Amino acid sequence: MFLISDLVSLLESYLDQKQVNEIYEAYLFSAEAHDGQHRVSGEPYIYHPIEVARILAEMRIDHTTIIAALLHDVLEDTNHSRKELTEKFGEEITALVDGVSKLTRMQMESPQHAQAENFRKMMLAMTRDIRVILIKLADRLHNMRTLDGMKAYKRRRIAQETLEIHVPIAHRLGMNKVATELKNLGFSNLYPMRARVLDKAVSQARGNRKEVLDTIETTIRQRLLDTNLDAEIAGREKHLYSLYKKMKDQRLPFSKIFDVYAFRIVVSSVEECYQVLGIVHSIYKPVPGKFKDYIAIPKANGYQSLHTVLFGPHGIPVEIQIRTQEMHTISEEGIAAHWEYKESDTSNITNTEKRARQWLQDLLDLQKNTGDSIEFLESVKIDLFPDEVYVFTPKGKIMAFPRGATTLDFAYRIHTEVGNHAIAAVVNHKTVPLSSQLFNGQTVEITTSPDARPNPGWLQFVTTGKARSNIRHYLKNLQQDEAVRLGEKLLLKALSRHNISRKRFKKMEITSLLEKLQLEDTDALYNEIGMGQRMADLVAGNLVQYKTKEPQSDTKHPKQKGRMAALWNPLSRFSPLLKRRGKNHDDQRPLMIRGTEGMVVHFAKCCRPIPGDPIIGHISAGKGLVIHRNDCKNVSNLQSHPEQWVTVEWSKKSERDLPAVIRVDVTNKPGVLATVAATISEMGSNIDNVTLDDQDGRTNAITFIIRVTDRKHLASIIRKIKKLQPVTTIQRING
Repeated sequence: MFLISDLVSLLESYLDQKQVNEIYEAYLFSAEAHDGQHRVSGEPYIYHPIEVARILAEMRIDHTTIIAALLHDVLEDTNHSRKELTEKFGEEITALVDGVSKLTRMQMESPQHAQAENFRKMMLAMTRDIRVILIKLADRLHNMRTLDGMKAYKRRRIAQETLEIHVPIAHRLGMNKVATELKNLGFSNLYPMRARVLDKAVSQARGNRKEVLDTIETTIRQRLLDTNLDAEIAGREKHLYSLYKKMKDQRLPFSKIFDVYAFRIVVSSVEECYQVLGIVHSIYKPVPGKFKDYIAIPKANGYQSLHTVLFGPHGIPVEIQIRTQEMHTISEEGIAAHWEYKESDTSNITNTEKRARQWLQDLLDLQKNTGDSIEFLESVKIDLFPDEVYVFTPKGKIMAFPRGATTLDFAYRIHTEVGNHAIAAVVNHKTVPLSSQLFNGQTVEITTSPDARPNPGWLQFVTTGKARSNIRHYLKNLQQDEAVRLGEKLLLKALSRHNISRKRFKKMEITSLLEKLQLEDTDALYNEIGMGQRMADLVAGNLVQYKTKEPQSDTKHPKQKGRMAALWNPLSRFSPLLKRRGKNHDDQRPLMIRGTEGMVVHFAKCCRPIPGDPIIGHISAGKGLVIHRNDCKNVSNLQSHPEQWVTVEWSKKSERDLPAVIRVDVTNKPGVLATVAATISEMGSNIDNVTLDDQDGRTNAITFIIRVTDRKHLASIIRKIKKLQPVTTIQRING
């Protein structure tokens, strides 16, 4: 058992006596605060803070963080207040303790919300002081070491959370030693049987490969001695969880995964790293495509090393990592490796710290643009993927992205406005779509346009949390604007049935109604109507009883909250959705649909209306206005609520291709699908989807979802296809 005396001895090896005394005072305070509390194992609770402090002390962390580690559960698990802690230990230490503490007193919707909200609190505290996450990782590491006393389901839940959140964060901060132990502990608690079986297999295989390992190590060591290079050589084994993940992801047996011999060579300088690389390549032939230079281009967490794979004796693969001693220290401890180089001396800040600080800034950007804590948690998880690609800006700056990231992710990394207005990318001097995937070594430049805007389809191919959160933020604001415009028009239309004109509505005093509905202003009222959360007819019925305000001067519009002043001419503000029909009676006219709407006006998939079809609109809660064809079977099913239906018409000018479904029955001949598809393309239509149904061996039914501008366009396509020789029948179908 590690005692406070052991901790003091460890601290005295790198801290002065005054700092050690302050740490001991914090221990006494924590021991008294936790007096009478015990862990599940039965031991006094104070042993846990001591162990957390020990983990950090082994990284030679500063004394302020050690004090906070000893106190890290005081706010959460005792009756001591934040004020009391501040008075005794100061604001800096209290802020660290508070950052690690969970939100135990908050009412959460679900355990998932609680986890996500606590995660958000911790991460935002980390952006203010990264030592918060160092304490939390040390806390989680000791908890994982002592899970045995817990019930199996709790061990699995904690292990799952550790593998999904804490391990990636440790990797992101370059703390490989902590991450590796957390991975193995997480694996053994989440899948205990698999871990035991794999551990036994590794032990057996280790004995069988010792002779080969010794031969390879002796050969390399002798060659380095011959060239007067002083180097440390050590065999390196893959850890259990890494082996398991590789077997699972690549669907390979253990024999294929474990049959790789790995060595780490540590030298004094960068020049010697490359010299050693040349030597090992002269001993064993390198495997093509397996060399990676993480010294010239470090990983996103600051990791640096040369990686190569060689054909060893009998063709056995041999992995070699070559690095300096400083690189090795950083690869093990990451951000904690040079904690003494803090804010006071920025000249000595390492790559690991620079990249960590950039990540913290990205976290702040995510926080600003994500809706709730669960969305924030998911966005951060996305950015913690370990596999990375490295690309260049036109000025030669290296940027790292998760594997699978696109040029649009690149655009948002440059700047939010660059992403919002992106229209294409130039990759290695070739123009490509924004959905194009990034690959190592590419030079990327973004083409923008002031008129370009994000659209919901972008969410289908971006991978980084920053891009996803910024797109969602923009679309959320756009949806609200469109909902306000739609709600305004629907309310005016409903009021017209009570002979209340725009002018009269403008003069109504509706503050009491807004208060009754718990709405801030008319914008909020319009938004709820436009999103289908409140029926325009019911609101209009309530407004009938309200009196008009005192007459206002005709020379100047009255000042009103929200968009009230705009009610003088609401249709001019609603131009993306409506087409004005007359000067004085447009409230009685149908809503005009152009097809370009997309945030609060949706087109029903049950009947897939296209311009030219007779249509009707249905107000659906949370969706806004859903457009159906008049002959849609769902229209009759929903007509029991007439207040939810709105008269709509197509604008004369269609500005968007919409999907239509056609079924083509054809004779079963080679190339018939290609023939029909080519005809559709010739007619200026894109194919969204194709399904083929074999009828009787002689005929096939091919169903196409195609894009058309209107009914005339669809009719011309159908006529053209009908003339093809293999086609027997063709028809438009619903859904």
